[in-house]
Amino acid sequence: MPSGTAARRYAQAVFEIADEQGTLDRWERDLSILADAFGDPMVAAFFDNPQVPNARKRDTVAQLLGPEGQQLTRNFAGLMIERGRFGAIRQVYNAYHDQVLARQGIAVGDVTTAVPLNDAELAVVRDRLSTIVGKHVEVRATVDPSIIGGIIARVDDQLIDGSVTNQLRKLRERLVARR
Repeated sequence: MPSGTAARRYAQAVFEIADEQGTLDRWERDLSILADAFGDPMVAAFFDNPQVPNARKRDTVAQLLGPEGQQLTRNFAGLMIERGRFGAIRQVYNAYHDQVLARQGIAVGDVTTAVPLNDAELAVVRDRLSTIVGKHVEVRATVDPSIIGGIIARVDDQLIDGSVTNQLRKLRERLVARR
């Protein structure tokens, strides 16, 4: 599986092709279908299995995309399958989606909380982040109980760490400095 950097390179290449051909939405649809399918553990195991012939994997991609799927997407997926990198399709999709949003003037905010947020809470976080960065923000939420409470948000190059863990660390540093 390629690193995040390699996935971003694949996404950049796909984005350039899609932009050149005016097919950003079609690529978005196709990559989303493949990324969603790969989220199913059985599908992921199928594509990760070296005993399954690559031709069968390419046929499965064609079935997943259906008749509306682009031939270029099938070719791209086939290339990733041949190189043993199809496991990164979700990373490629996320990086591609981020580029599409950036083109539309929308930033992606990666938000981490100790507990899942409901829709109303996500809307409040999205609005606050939009105010801070000065543009519309699409929130991508994850849960990490180790932060104890609060929120960590990253939008573009800005990091906002309001986690309880961070606050405790700062308190400890102040107490140590007073000795």
